[in-house]
Amino acid sequence: MLQLLILCLLTWIPAFLCGVTTLKEVAVLEGRPLTIPCHYEPQYASYVKYWCHGSTKEFCTSVARTDNPSSANPAEDKVSIFDDPVQLVFTVTLNDLKEDDSGWYMCGVEIGGMWSADVVAFTNIKVIHGMSVVNSRLSGEVGSSITAECLYSERYRESVKKWCRSGDWSSCLLTGPEGSYEDTSVAISDDRTGAFTVTLKKLQLRDNGWYWCSAGQQQIPVNVLVTPRPTTTAESVTSPPTPSQYVAHLSPPKPIARESWNSHGHILESLLVCSALMVMVGLAILVRKMWKLHKQDPVLRQVKESKARLSGFPGDVGDLQDTAVIFHNNDSQDFHVY
Repeated sequence: MLQLLILCLLTWIPAFLCGVTTLKEVAVLEGRPLTIPCHYEPQYASYVKYWCHGSTKEFCTSVARTDNPSSANPAEDKVSIFDDPVQLVFTVTLNDLKEDDSGWYMCGVEIGGMWSADVVAFTNIKVIHGMSVVNSRLSGEVGSSITAECLYSERYRESVKKWCRSGDWSSCLLTGPEGSYEDTSVAISDDRTGAFTVTLKKLQLRDNGWYWCSAGQQQIPVNVLVTPRPTTTAESVTSPPTPSQYVAHLSPPKPIARESWNSHGHILESLLVCSALMVMVGLAILVRKMWKLHKQDPVLRQVKESKARLSGFPGDVGDLQDTAVIFHNNDSQDFHVY
């Protein structure tokens, strides 16, 4: 009995050690397709793979098998399965999902035999209403264009689609009856099959920020990052520099060399010495003249004073014939009258 128990347990070991791996849980918008990858070990490359709906192997309803392809065009099928033994993965594609399609599913490798269990892996699929976006962060250079792809569930197929700047509902751009909108900077196009695109044209730095894709009452955020265009050598040569560039490219003032400063100092010193000499010479001439006036002969001074007094009388003061002039001789103590 012990050997039989061990043999039974050994048949289940591959399900745990060499099993299939897949996504544990995935959410998808209603009406959108979904592809699930199921990875397996090399020893199962030639085995039959299958996809079934159920939470346990015993009560799992088979939906698709690799040994029984449903049609030659998997895109037209509700469920299709494809095995790639080179990559050691088989994929299951579910089309036009509805809310009723939500639930547990199983990737399985059919081992066969009474004493061997299949290798399986479970995944939980949730079909939801709402919106999603292919890429929530977009970036582009100034002057270029970027496109946001906004996805919506089937119930919003006929709803008006909007593109709004986050926090400013007055900025919203709406699609018209034809499902489109376009101006010089934004173009919106709705294909009515579960996705609409928003193209931002001729990007400017002011376009940086957060936006919303909206359908009905649903919104999904999108971040737009606009970067400056890199400057090239040709542009830097042909474009005129701005005043700030002029200032930035001015060469710093050259320091005055010690020798140049010394030569300038000698010139200044020479000018100062010459000026001082000229002032001194002028002062000497002035002092000498004043000294001569002070030392002038007192007799001549008396004559000049007499002439000055005579000039004050009326008449012909120029005739000095009757004028007596007395000269005093200090040495002989004699007086002479003329």
